[in-house]
Amino acid sequence: MNRGVLYALGAYLMWGAFPVYFKAVGAVGSLEVLAHRMLWSLVFVAALLALFGRWQWLRPFVQAPRRLAFFALSAALVSINWLIYIWAVNSGHVVDASLGYFINPLVNVLIGALFLHERLRPTQWVAVALAALGVAWLTWQAGELPWIGLVLAFSFACYGLMRKRASLGALEGLALETALLTPLALLYLGWLASQGDSAFIVSASTGALQTVLLLMLAGPVTAVPLLLFAAGARRIPFTTLGLLQYVAPTLQLLLGVFLYREPFDGATLVGYAAIWLALAVFSVDGLRQMWTQRAASAPGAAR
Repeated sequence: MNRGVLYALGAYLMWGAFPVYFKAVGAVGSLEVLAHRMLWSLVFVAALLALFGRWQWLRPFVQAPRRLAFFALSAALVSINWLIYIWAVNSGHVVDASLGYFINPLVNVLIGALFLHERLRPTQWVAVALAALGVAWLTWQAGELPWIGLVLAFSFACYGLMRKRASLGALEGLALETALLTPLALLYLGWLASQGDSAFIVSASTGALQTVLLLMLAGPVTAVPLLLFAAGARRIPFTTLGLLQYVAPTLQLLLGVFLYREPFDGATLVGYAAIWLALAVFSVDGLRQMWTQRAASAPGAAR
């Protein structure tokens, strides 16, 4: 139990610190950073699979075009999520990006109701309604939808829905998704090189090795928290995992406001407060449901 909490907490702390990494490569274009993230993630996870000898899953997928098409769609969703997040961080929208991961659990619940026909409890509907009010308030105050947070939340929720129906583990799934994305990444990186616009090649030729190493680190930066999360999820209750997930957007919000000095006025706080209240209602409901199930399954509960 304690080890599982540490694994999951480590994953969420790393995800929460993502703005620091992407700010460090802020001089590189978002699309190029995305391409390197795809490429070096594949290199890193392929090395891990080779180390552990875990290639048995590959042949059935290569021989099943429908399975590959399924993972091509999940790869497209995660690439959209990655691109918007990279762009948001390096365009001074860390606070807006954090909103996406605050509301993501509620979007997951909504998508479960729409596509998996899961019935929502009344308190879950209350939480979704409060979050919708918070988003509506932020839209009214800004004069436009908080599209960054919404795209991040819905793209990641849809990606989660795809992976929920997939039969691969975290490491194998990431390997297949990045393998499908890497040819496009290589084409784009090759085009940048032919135009003399490759930050990676320019940095290597001018001795700016920090940028080269940071781009290569995109692989472990992507894969390590995912593996920690998978290890933690196997060892702790889902409700505990759900409570820990708020660590990441909270850290991102704090970084955006206090380190990167992004605006966060009283009007914005009202919108976020409605969303935080929604998350509190959602979390309390989850804890109550867990306690009810434990009480029902306890020895002697039926007597």
